[in-house]
Amino acid sequence: MTDRTHRDTSGRRLADYPRPSVAVDTAVLTLDPDLGLAVLQVRRPNGRGWALPGTFLHEGETLADAVDRSLRVKANVRGLRPRQLHVFDDPHRDDRGWVLSVAHVDVVQVDRLSSRLAAGTRLMPVRAPGRLPYDHADIIARAVDHLRSYYRDKPDPDWLLGEEFTLRELRLAHEAVAEGTLQRDAFRRAMESQLVATGTMTTGTRGRPAELFRRSATYR
Repeated sequence: MTDRTHRDTSGRRLADYPRPSVAVDTAVLTLDPDLGLAVLQVRRPNGRGWALPGTFLHEGETLADAVDRSLRVKANVRGLRPRQLHVFDDPHRDDRGWVLSVAHVDVVQVDRLSSRLAAGTRLMPVRAPGRLPYDHADIIARAVDHLRSYYRDKPDPDWLLGEEFTLRELRLAHEAVAEGTLQRDAFRRAMESQLVATGTMTTGTRGRPAELFRRSATYR
């Protein structure tokens, strides 16, 4: 160290202050046909229950790189781009020591997960995620609130459905996110101006054919 090492107004160097460990934890949400709105979990080391996929930040690593590494190594999930959700910084949140977690969230179609679910991973409904360590239940709750705020007045902005869908499919997806019933006519009025009719109808399904829509350019 040299005399040019930074010191604050009290004369202390950065190294003179205790520092927390930094972790990342990710709530990966999806719509499962049987579970409804669900969250990806991984088995903890030594089989001690389940948790969100997460890891400690390594020296010289970005948060995004740590998130990507945790999903690849612990959940066999690749190619996601989770967004930062919230910093959980209660000094007592982790019984292993002073650890703050930068929580992330991503929302994906279930096909992107179900074909990749490795041993030691599972999907659980967000309304009953099981017994989880630390504040992972709080992370899930915040992730769900975040998702619902996105879906309140926009047509499936996280693309839980495919490119084209019927209004009924869109409403059912929004009801699964909201975990409640939405009034059909009101929902249609709220969403229709943000959709583009494809001019084609569903085929090979039970009941009357229904018109297919896609999101307007704003949401593509």
